Amino acid sequence: MVNRGAHHSRTIFSSATARIFPRKPSPFTITLQIFFLFAFSILLFLFYTRNSFEYEQKHPYFSRESLLNQVDVHSTVEMSEEQLWYAPFSHGVHPCIEPTAKYKAAIGSDRYMTVRSNGGLNQMRTGISDMVAVAHIMNATLVIPQLDKRSFWHDSSTFSDIFDELHFIQTLRGDVQIVKELPQELEALPRARKHFVSWSGVSYYEELTQLWKDYQKLVERLRARGGRYIALHLRYEKDMLAYTGCTYGLSDAESEELRIMRENTKHWKVKNINSTEQRVGGFCPLTPKEVGIFLKALGYPPSTPIYIAAGEIYGGNAHLLELTSRFPNVVFKETLATHEELRAFANHASQTAALDYIISIESDVFVPSYSGNMARAVEGHRRFLGHRKTISPDRKGLVEVFDMVESGQLERSMLSYLVQQMHEDRQGAPRKRRGPIQGIKGRGRFRTEENFYENPYPECICTSKRHFQ
Repeated sequence: MVNRGAHHSRTIFSSATARIFPRKPSPFTITLQIFFLFAFSILLFLFYTRNSFEYEQKHPYFSRESLLNQVDVHSTVEMSEEQLWYAPFSHGVHPCIEPTAKYKAAIGSDRYMTVRSNGGLNQMRTGISDMVAVAHIMNATLVIPQLDKRSFWHDSSTFSDIFDELHFIQTLRGDVQIVKELPQELEALPRARKHFVSWSGVSYYEELTQLWKDYQKLVERLRARGGRYIALHLRYEKDMLAYTGCTYGLSDAESEELRIMRENTKHWKVKNINSTEQRVGGFCPLTPKEVGIFLKALGYPPSTPIYIAAGEIYGGNAHLLELTSRFPNVVFKETLATHEELRAFANHASQTAALDYIISIESDVFVPSYSGNMARAVEGHRRFLGHRKTISPDRKGLVEVFDMVESGQLERSMLSYLVQQMHEDRQGAPRKRRGPIQGIKGRGRFRTEENFYENPYPECICTSKRHFQ
């Protein structure tokens, strides 16, 4: 009985071992193991590629608790030239605007579309791009658009004053027919009128400005001051501060002046705004002081040339000094161009904005202090041109960090480390455009998706197969 039991026990163990560790694996077993190993490797590759390529984060990285948990042994971090100035790794993506086989070219039409663009330069520019797409869809002949002359800017500029009209017509001839003027015999006829909602357009990146060629000398002058330069879109104009209700760092008299302006501007619907809530929520433009602290924390030296792409800074030198005290090599268009060159731009805000746009596109680094129309347009254009370095400040996160430093909850020596960590993945690297928020239905859902002009990937940016091979 004992011997039989012992023998039986050894038999069970041997058979179990044989099932788990066969002495001679079959060819099918070997093939299956290799297949699973290969599949696991592919999954790992896709996971890390997904994290580094498609999902550049746009939300704050740290909460107050996580910030405090990280500030133990780190100190000021020295950034290399490559980290400060070079564009992020492109992962093999490149611009692509070739039409598909299903795309229908423009054909003759006796229907004409006239367009009146409103707003500032970049708002008009995106609207014109949308109307090109609408004209193509409707198979209509597009008349050169008329620019806004009656709104806040009171600018008498025409389309040809800012854009290369001939290039516009010739470049888009395969997409839509364009004429300079409506035929005279049609001028007196009644027209159907429609206010379009701007959500999409395909030809935005094909349009080049005439000013680009004429004033590229301005970029060369800027580079002569130190080679590389930052274009800072400093949204600290009076109307912007009044509209957003942001008064942090302003005097009581200045705050009251902005409140009165907001109250008297009829088309601004929101009148009562809590400035503190706006700032804490990340809805305020960074102040000149905050921008100076931000750029210094990123590691840029005080000698860095900084071009200010903006209108008149509210408060003038009194507020601008908080930036120039940290970065004295600050340049405006008024100091870069001659009086004779600027005389042609007097009372033409749209043409002046076009200069800022050109210099911002050509800059080594673009930094917007607020995410307005120009900031989105410049970021998208720079993405299309090769994902040039564009640093998007995490305003909500920065305000939290700045306030912790001011209150003594965070050592000032830790500022650089935290700011650099917060913006490691906010520098314009390739990623797909974010879609609408799930759960929202109807047209409203389109308002929650990322703007095409801010990020034209994947429609106008393709992935190189050779890179992944």
